[in-house]
Amino acid sequence: MRLHMKTPLAAAAMCSVAALTPGTASAETLRVADSFPVGHYIAENLTKVWMDRVTELTNGEIDFEYYPAEQMGKSKDLMSLAQTGVIDIGYAGVSYLADKLPLSGVGELPESFTQSCDGTSAFWSIAKPGGVLDQAELAPQGVRMLFVMVLPPYQVMTATKEITGADTFHGMKLRATGGTKEIAVELLGATPVAIPAPETRDALSRGTIDGVLFPHSSALPYGLAPELSWGTQDMNFGSFVASYVISEDRWQELSPEVQNAMTDAAEEAIPSACAVAEDLNLEDKQKMANEGVTFVSLPNADKEKIEADLAGIGESWAADLDDRGLAGTEILTAFREALEQQAGEATE
Repeated sequence: MRLHMKTPLAAAAMCSVAALTPGTASAETLRVADSFPVGHYIAENLTKVWMDRVTELTNGEIDFEYYPAEQMGKSKDLMSLAQTGVIDIGYAGVSYLADKLPLSGVGELPESFTQSCDGTSAFWSIAKPGGVLDQAELAPQGVRMLFVMVLPPYQVMTATKEITGADTFHGMKLRATGGTKEIAVELLGATPVAIPAPETRDALSRGTIDGVLFPHSSALPYGLAPELSWGTQDMNFGSFVASYVISEDRWQELSPEVQNAMTDAAEEAIPSACAVAEDLNLEDKQKMANEGVTFVSLPNADKEKIEADLAGIGESWAADLDDRGLAGTEILTAFREALEQQAGEATE
């Protein structure tokens, strides 16, 4: 695996030269692109782990060129770049693709999970090739999901205003991506503002937004801690689905042995990565506290009211998709059943 910090034009030129370089013909190099800053925990503990494992399982038959930090395109465009063959594997952040992957937003609902691994396992079971979500949405798009992580639940964090209760958020502008988290923000009496993660720090510093919905471990890599003062804790305002996809056409060009290696690598990398995410979530919360962010628990009455309001988001989300002729209720039911199964397995 090679890490590149290049423009797309330079990357394309380098690929052409590499194809002519003696000694490289035995390995097929696949281009992987995402939007995460260098050192981001998802890239370090999921993406790179998966790539290294695929290379190992194929005995070097498959190698990777990795382009982080939107080098190959904006977050919202990376799946399209994979679909059109500009890259081989692209990051598909579901919140940025609500127009293309509305049903996949089920993993971002404030449902009955408080840990990354619970949400990830349930989502992966319906999104992997052959799953109900794959059949309803991914396959028709001509892509297959290679691996995924559902992040720990999001918290509200504010720049200057002290969080004292539910009424704190009234009238605020909060960064939120995707329809489900936007609904959560509106339920708080705030206005959701859709801003890509790499642009969030500037928006906070300029006062474009008053706060964010973010998980702790993503706030640090994007440098948000110096811009924040207060944060909630022990809440679930929704999550984020970070996935990587390959076009079905490109997948079919790979040998069965390589396909099996990619599948096996995913089954190994996904559970280990979400476990790391859970540990980092607690560690990074403490790091943010050390940098001056104060985390508070909402009063019990406020917390109960917010949780009751959030509980209805799933049904509203599903009904809206049903009205659009999409399988909203079917996908929500499948996800909830997968969460129940996951919970049952955890208690055995």
